[in-house]
Amino acid sequence: MAKKEKRGADPGALARNRAASHDYFLLEKIEAGIALTGTEVKSVRAGLVNLKEAYARIDRGEAFLHNAHISPYAQGNRENVDPVRTRKLLLHAREIRKLARETQAGGATLVPLRLYLKEGRIKLELALAKGKKAHDKREAKQKQEAEREMARARSLR
Repeated sequence: MAKKEKRGADPGALARNRAASHDYFLLEKIEAGIALTGTEVKSVRAGLVNLKEAYARIDRGEAFLHNAHISPYAQGNRENVDPVRTRKLLLHAREIRKLARETQAGGATLVPLRLYLKEGRIKLELALAKGKKAHDKREAKQKQEAEREMARARSLR
């Protein structure tokens, strides 16, 4: 028999940034490739990634991922690179221009949501996001608790 998965779990995700939806209003999601070295790929596949403090930025017409921590591969040697190095994101030029326009004009930021495998390649899901204020976070938490209570009441019937 197959193992039961948790509700809401993402079976294909190698790493998730769970704090992103709490800290930001997610406006639009974009899929991007990411340029990694061989030992980084092995570490990512092993799930040794932390996206919590990571963010993306557009510099001189190219997209880069900053502060994503990919732990060094245990069996790697001199091939291991700096765990928090800046990594290039692979996007089409028109997508980069659009994201640059929206981040500069609208006060939005690019937040990584998850790393996952798609047809054997590692992809990064980015979100164009605006920061939440403290009262927005409280409101979202109250709404979430109310939905949880309603679901609990429905399951008891």
